[in-house]
Amino acid sequence: QVQLVESGGGSVQAGESLRLSCRTSGINFKIHRMNWYRQAPGKQRDFVAAISSDGSTNYTDSVKARFTISRNNAWNTVYLQMNSLSVEDTAVYYCQTTYKSRNNWGRGTQVTVSS
Repeated sequence: QVQLVESGGGSVQAGESLRLSCRTSGINFKIHRMNWYRQAPGKQRDFVAAISSDGSTNYTDSVKARFTISRNNAWNTVYLQMNSLSVEDTAVYYCQTTYKSRNNWGRGTQVTVSS
């Protein structure tokens, strides 16, 4: 059974930082592309960042130069370092990976940024 468990969310002021973690189990983590998505209130779930098994990364334009995705294969964990947070980053952040052609999601972690 694939499990993704996010943590690290919270309430911060604009300009501050947070580091999200997503611990996985049930997959051979090191071969999987891992993604972060977010969903703001009343909006669709949007792609934020991805890291492939070879360590290559990509980001949505709005977070480039502020967010960094990384992974620790020994700990089966993917991270999202978020710096210079703004009110527009307020959302529930989800970890996602595809396994046997199925999308697997965590339950999400809330990030709230106030001005």
